[in-house]
Amino acid sequence: MKTNNFITINDAYQLVEGGKIRAKKYPEELFVLSGYDADKRGYMLYPYDGGQQFTDFGVLITESELMYDYEIEKLDVNVPIEEEVKAA
Repeated sequence: MKTNNFITINDAYQLVEGGKIRAKKYPEELFVLSGYDADKRGYMLYPYDGGQQFTDFGVLITESELMYDYEIEKLDVNVPIEEEVKAA
């Protein structure tokens, strides 16, 4: 995965389910963001490696921590999915 297609999280509207997340300190570790869990007051992050999401364990993380310590993958929403798959 390209290292230059991650951006700083500025607001909660960027936090979408299925988004790729990486830590600012450890950019080689990638995660997939799951939906917000109101009971736990946070998001679940699942490890992502080699194009596969691992759901056998996850990390519960708050929205403020996501915005401070993590970056999210930038996607061009105007590019059709077929072209995006060819580029990867």
